[in-house]
Amino acid sequence: MKMNRAALADRAAWEKVNVVLPQYDVQAMVDATKKNPIWVHFGAGNIFRGFIAALQQKLLNEGLADRGIIAADTFDYEIITRIYDAFDSLTMNVTLNPDATTSREIIASVAEGLRADAKDAGQMARFAEIFVNPSLQMVSFTITEKGYALRNMAGELMPVVVADMAEGPDTARHAMSIVCAMMLRRFAAGAYPIALVSMDNCSHNGEKLKSSVLEIAHAWRRNGFVGDDFIAYLEDESKVAFPWSMIDKITPRPAKVVEESLLEDGIEDMAPIVTSRNTFIAPFVNAERPQYLVVEDRFPNGRPALEKAGVYMTDRDTVNCTERMKVTTCLNPLHTALAVYGCLLRYTLICEEMKDEDLVRLVKRLGYVEGLPVVVDPKILSPKAFIDEVVQERLPNVFMPDDPRRIATDTSQKVGIRFGETIKSYVAAGRDLNDLVSIPLAIAGWMRYLLGVGDDGEAIEISADPMKVDLQAKLAGIEVGKPETYKGQLREILANEVIFGSDLVKIGLADRIEQMFVEELAGPGAVRATLKKYLA
Repeated sequence: MKMNRAALADRAAWEKVNVVLPQYDVQAMVDATKKNPIWVHFGAGNIFRGFIAALQQKLLNEGLADRGIIAADTFDYEIITRIYDAFDSLTMNVTLNPDATTSREIIASVAEGLRADAKDAGQMARFAEIFVNPSLQMVSFTITEKGYALRNMAGELMPVVVADMAEGPDTARHAMSIVCAMMLRRFAAGAYPIALVSMDNCSHNGEKLKSSVLEIAHAWRRNGFVGDDFIAYLEDESKVAFPWSMIDKITPRPAKVVEESLLEDGIEDMAPIVTSRNTFIAPFVNAERPQYLVVEDRFPNGRPALEKAGVYMTDRDTVNCTERMKVTTCLNPLHTALAVYGCLLRYTLICEEMKDEDLVRLVKRLGYVEGLPVVVDPKILSPKAFIDEVVQERLPNVFMPDDPRRIATDTSQKVGIRFGETIKSYVAAGRDLNDLVSIPLAIAGWMRYLLGVGDDGEAIEISADPMKVDLQAKLAGIEVGKPETYKGQLREILANEVIFGSDLVKIGLADRIEQMFVEELAGPGAVRATLKKYLA
């Protein structure tokens, strides 16, 4: 069997291999969505396909919606051509249950996939057609935190952003510039209301999105491309809202065992691909069952009934509290700490790391001892219960093929939130920074990881990171096995507020991180020994 819209007609064949099918007229949904779209999503990867698109499918199945989502990608256009177009925008969603069973469902709620490619006039014309339609209610995003960034490590505007600002909306290339250009189209067509909703896994995501879009718009005003009225439109919350959100669902790389099980049941063409931009993606998504989405309920043009699909629709304060709970305390910091140390200790699965007593002590102290004291209870979710689920069920799930090397990707873009926010909370509350052990260990471990040498003394591959080259250059001269080669190279990095959210040298935390880092340089086994020493 091939996964396409025509094949959905053979319901018996799919049901025989335990695949749940959409319970609505897919073609009618596609036609209605293309004619009067309500939802566009930027970021066509796994978290969208396996979680967000599945929410809309639930509403469609229950007759609570009649239109789906238009998916777009701003970074890797091959995802659209090879994963969306090739399968009629269908996704095989495979849930990895804790008992080592799987559940399968074909997600069909995506009406079409688009490439946000400024060089493709046809695609950009389709975006314009969508954005000027009064029916459009929301534009959501899962483009990762770096997708909103307009500046590099030094705080300077990226060259593509400088060019976009100088050349104007007609040639916009950066994701934020493209969004701003489409909003200009919507404004010119009638200043229709809309919500722009970041669903990315980062702190104050709505604020980041708004700030970036407005910075582009203000530059265009200075350069004569737009007027004050367009700026006023973007800043009018009754017209354009930027709701905050908190999202949580682990969607690891496609697992070989899942691919093989699908093929064994006669489902063809499920093999993952690697795009020219090095995206590893498959026609299927494998993901854990637990999932959370908390969204600030500000939608000036209406919205789907997301609360009936399990989304917490609430106010900004509650979103902020749940986001801080998860991103700065209960999950993300634990993930990053496991990622860097997992790579150093040669682990290839997070679940295997959770059998390592030293690493379990690391993450338990990180969450329960160092994080919980500065978390505000969001009320809708219990922070302690959330950590309990993470530590006892989610991370140890033996059927979750999550690789620490995946999680270690873009660490420079994450540490300021995952560790920096707790550090700032300690400083603001006047708490003793000497109480922090796991956070300094995690930062020291990341620096040690960037040297590209495992705890066994052999080379390891460093995951992609936009700051990797710069950071490794600053660490030049440091040799594993020769602690004496450390001459203070970390100081400049630790003082960088862009990375950590505060100057760790100035607040007095850098000395401890340096001490741990130097101890981890001693030679083979030094990383393990350092963990044991500080977590005893």
